[in-house]
Amino acid sequence: MPIIANNPNIKSWLDVPADSDFPIQNIPFGVFLTKENIVTVGTRIGDYAIDLGALQQLNYFEGIELTDDMFMQDTLNDFISDGKKTWRLVRNRISDIFNENNPKLRENKEHREIVIFKITEVEMQLPVLIGDYTDFYSSKEHATNVGKMFRDPENALLPNWLHIPVGYHGRSSTIIPSGIPVHRPMGQTLPNGETTPVFGPSRLVDFELETAFITTDANIMGENIPVYEAEDYIFGMVLLNDWSARDIQKWEYVPLGPFLAKNFGSSISPWIVTLDALEPFRTKGPKQSPAPLPYLQLKGKHAFDINLEVAITPKNGVPNVVSQTNFKYMYWSMSQQLAHHTSNGCRVNSGDMMGSGTLSGPTPDSFGSMLELTWGGKNPIQMNDGSERKFINDYDTVTIKGYSKNNEVRIGFGEVSSQLLPPFVRS
Repeated sequence: MPIIANNPNIKSWLDVPADSDFPIQNIPFGVFLTKENIVTVGTRIGDYAIDLGALQQLNYFEGIELTDDMFMQDTLNDFISDGKKTWRLVRNRISDIFNENNPKLRENKEHREIVIFKITEVEMQLPVLIGDYTDFYSSKEHATNVGKMFRDPENALLPNWLHIPVGYHGRSSTIIPSGIPVHRPMGQTLPNGETTPVFGPSRLVDFELETAFITTDANIMGENIPVYEAEDYIFGMVLLNDWSARDIQKWEYVPLGPFLAKNFGSSISPWIVTLDALEPFRTKGPKQSPAPLPYLQLKGKHAFDINLEVAITPKNGVPNVVSQTNFKYMYWSMSQQLAHHTSNGCRVNSGDMMGSGTLSGPTPDSFGSMLELTWGGKNPIQMNDGSERKFINDYDTVTIKGYSKNNEVRIGFGEVSSQLLPPFVRS
């Protein structure tokens, strides 16, 4: 089935700013609260949020097999469960409804008032009920930098890293949408030179520049997903800031890996951009040497050219861009991650989220964490207001943006932006 919605020549009868992340060729999916306090599934074109539940009730999806309440829910899980054919049909239909040549909704004022909201009139929610969350460690540059800092610089990568997409299972209960603040976590740390740990607020809170993909129901327990089929089970992508407490992490991660240093807050962008929308931006990923084992071998273009940046904004200050990189540098592709994840028969469900791991590029200004940008705090970043940052200060806001662009179209994710607050104090 052709992806009609991707036609770069289509224009919408809605006004779309020239530099918008959300032209009619994007059509992402999310969940929002309307000004009437109704939660609905929606999409976005330009600076307008579109109520897909209302569109369905008004019969604009006639001819597409959907359950009666498909878009009148507080998550996208059921829609995602319907699979790629339905996703594509719905995107194509939305594209047609808002095509400048289609007067059906454009000329119906009563329907427009029910369906279309200014983006400032809605409150974005978490788009899916995330049952399980896995975080990978798939940037070679990031893994190498961390290895140089904490292990032998001559053998920065552990022996398994070039053979498997390393990952761990995270906690979904503290995954939040953009705009929700995160509290500085309390935890155990081991002060330098001491042998006894102390309990208190983390002093080394960090961001991690990541993306994540959302899956559909991929398999039954015991079944694996072939690497060449994996993309059929990936609905789309979001931006992810996987907050980290480096001092807590350093003390706790041996022998079982990340725990409390990673699960106090993970922030995601609220709009899921489909793989269909990103199709024009396919590119080849890094050359993999040694060649992966056969079940992970993949030919063709399975990376995506997505520009990423991170900014830190002090309280009452202006944004300071501290990192700019690209998703295409990720060593292990999403297809390889999902194939490896299910290679032992692990079940993957609709709404599961898989993080890329910190995305760092090849140059110092493209590193995806403060740990790397300041090299463990040794090289503080100078801010516009004259202050310095080794890690994230209380009341700093961290904002991650991402977009793909070619000569014909720009497809973006918007942003994930969250403020770091002091430790939670029980009143």
